[in-house]
Amino acid sequence: MTDKNTGRARGRTSEASSPDDRYRTLSGIPVDRVYGDGPLPGEFPYTRGVHADMYRSRLWTMRMFAGFGTATDTNARFRELLAAGGTGLSTAFDMPTLMGRDSDHDWALGEVGRAGVAVDTVEDMVDLYAGIDLGTVSTSMTINGPAPILLAMYVVVAEEGGVTRGHLSGTLQNDILKEYQAQKEYIFPPRPSVRLVTDVMAFTAAEMPRWNPVSISGYHIREAGSTAAQELAFTLANGFAYVEAAVAAGMDVDDFAPRLSFFFNSHNDFFEEVGKFRAARRLWARWMRDRYGANDERSLKLRFHTQTAGVSLTAHQPEVNIARVAIQALAGVLGGTQSLHTDSYDEALALPSEEAVRVALRTQQVIAHETGVVNTADPLGGSAYVEWMTDEMERRAEEVFAHLEGLGDGSLLEGVYAGIDSGWFVGEIADAAYRYEREVNAGERIVVGVNAFTEGDDPERRRLLRISQDTEDLQCKRLATVRQERDDAVVASTLAQVAANAAQPTVNLMPALVDAVRARATVGEVVDTLEAEFGTYVERAVV
Repeated sequence: MTDKNTGRARGRTSEASSPDDRYRTLSGIPVDRVYGDGPLPGEFPYTRGVHADMYRSRLWTMRMFAGFGTATDTNARFRELLAAGGTGLSTAFDMPTLMGRDSDHDWALGEVGRAGVAVDTVEDMVDLYAGIDLGTVSTSMTINGPAPILLAMYVVVAEEGGVTRGHLSGTLQNDILKEYQAQKEYIFPPRPSVRLVTDVMAFTAAEMPRWNPVSISGYHIREAGSTAAQELAFTLANGFAYVEAAVAAGMDVDDFAPRLSFFFNSHNDFFEEVGKFRAARRLWARWMRDRYGANDERSLKLRFHTQTAGVSLTAHQPEVNIARVAIQALAGVLGGTQSLHTDSYDEALALPSEEAVRVALRTQQVIAHETGVVNTADPLGGSAYVEWMTDEMERRAEEVFAHLEGLGDGSLLEGVYAGIDSGWFVGEIADAAYRYEREVNAGERIVVGVNAFTEGDDPERRRLLRISQDTEDLQCKRLATVRQERDDAVVASTLAQVAANAAQPTVNLMPALVDAVRARATVGEVVDTLEAEFGTYVERAVV
């Protein structure tokens, strides 16, 4: 409704519509905190945002993803990002680390430091965060199968540097379920892998109250080819599965749920993405209250990180990616994200250059400080199209939940396991990816610079970041030095304890993992120890 005297849309309370002289348009027009009817931002079911003031009170964390070469190389990039105005760190690990293999493993040949930073031991982690105050900087780590091991290393580095684990803040991706559905970077079978996730949840709840133990990731589901609706549904289903697993392990929902976080993709269909984010908050709030009995308001508030769509970046006319990223980032902001990474325009060609990373960060800063979209909470709320899209996203997600409940005899956790085992998730994503590619190839969907408006591409002008073989040689030498200088008897003893605890499903593995990496056990040695107990997952072929 509109006030006849002021012309402003009324909120439910005078407080909700109080003007603030700090917030004005370029024309000098004062902007209220929120417009429209309730539920307002900060009110259940949080469709319009988890905070009443949203970005008026605090901007999102500008958390740029970085990782390449050695730990020393990535540390330099971290420092550059912080100096350029970044407000959080996000760590990308190389493929051997993601798969739990040391840099001198046969499988690591040619991959060390290529697509992320190589981390084999605590000593690499020391170099990775050298000169960075881990007590004040929030750190995200994109790691899954070996996630508990890397978290243990982070704890050891902090403690050896004088920062207690209780003061650490950050996020561990640690979402193993989506690996079986989309990204395929798994090690152990699903059930022991979920046990590792719940061990981390219990450990951080008790020891690291400022840490998010799992970032439930739709990003990689979308990158594998899913639709926005599938990304929403599969991601929240995985989140509910972790809730059920943690409760089954004896945890109270309100002891861990406030620290769960999510990670979404922001793609090109602007309003679909905004609707997806709004629907995610509403669905999570209702299900956590009504199905899982959460009482703590923080358990009901879905908080999420957003990354712009890497899969949308084109190698043709890569400069056009700057426009794509800006629009995708704006959708994340207007959708109410708490943290944001903007892709660099050259990522379809190589690791991002320093210049491209700076442009990506500046894109966020322009949105934050020049566009005015942060001046009022949920400025798109009340749009007929946005509200309809939010409802439609919710409806489609509920259909998926019902299907998974049927597969799991009422349990979403068992339904997700069944969907993984049968290949249902893989098949659904593959079908969606095929439909999209068919539309692009047929010219039914325009991709600028790829199937239309193709003039102007100039590959000769590109300056790309490349990783040389020297990086692998250097990393392997460093690993050999650590092995030579450590106490092998202590390492063997700590690994034996890891094995013993792994054989006992009710024993939390995190303390033994901390002891093992503190003794300088390698990522590969710990993974080998766990594989001996848990086994290795082999995906069933889907025909």
